[in-house]
Amino acid sequence: MSNDIKLLYVEDMNQKQDLPAGRFSSWLCIIRNALAKENRVDVPCGDCNVCCKSSYFIHIKPEETQTLTRIPKNLLFAAPFLPKGNMMLGYDENGRCPMLISNKCLIYKHRPLTCRNYDCRIFPAVGIAAGGDDKVMITRHVQRWKFSYPTKRDRKLHSAVQTAALFLQEHKNCFPDGVVPSDTTQLAILAIKVHEVFLKCNKKSGKIDQVSSELEIAKAVMDANEKFEAKRDTLKIHPT
Repeated sequence: MSNDIKLLYVEDMNQKQDLPAGRFSSWLCIIRNALAKENRVDVPCGDCNVCCKSSYFIHIKPEETQTLTRIPKNLLFAAPFLPKGNMMLGYDENGRCPMLISNKCLIYKHRPLTCRNYDCRIFPAVGIAAGGDDKVMITRHVQRWKFSYPTKRDRKLHSAVQTAALFLQEHKNCFPDGVVPSDTTQLAILAIKVHEVFLKCNKKSGKIDQVSSELEIAKAVMDANEKFEAKRDTLKIHPT
């Protein structure tokens, strides 16, 4: 298994979580809809702003004019590999967002969509840490989230999501280069998008022994991701 992304197993997290994350099936439905429609997710953050202190680069789209006009230009730089007009907001030497002053966001009402859509519950949902040494604070925080499982389906869905993340990590060689993200957030998002593939897999151990089966599942994962993205593109063109 690759060592670049640390896995957080359910049995380890149960001892540390003390924040209610909600019913798993309900949360999963909400986060998938949010990913498809690029909607805001209401996260019960309380006073927590750990994500603002965890060395994140924040993507800001060209149409986010209200946000861009409120950030000093010297703090922005062109987003690599994206069309002109897409910008990135970095962080200071302590990993803090420069818009976080005295523990408060200076542009909260006009904060980037990336911030509005961020839900750190994706990490315990897929069973991985938030990142490396620069994400220690948020990794510790996300271990406190606790999902509820009122039905067997809730646990089945959670198992499918975590199996998806595990498969993506253990079988990168079955995918074309670039399909499996190295970024933990993007890996978590991909696992959530394609988890349904693993609802159909009959694997008592959670692992796949036959190479042909691995390749078939990798193909199913790519098909599921393409289907999800096609649905998202349709919603962008014909919003509901």
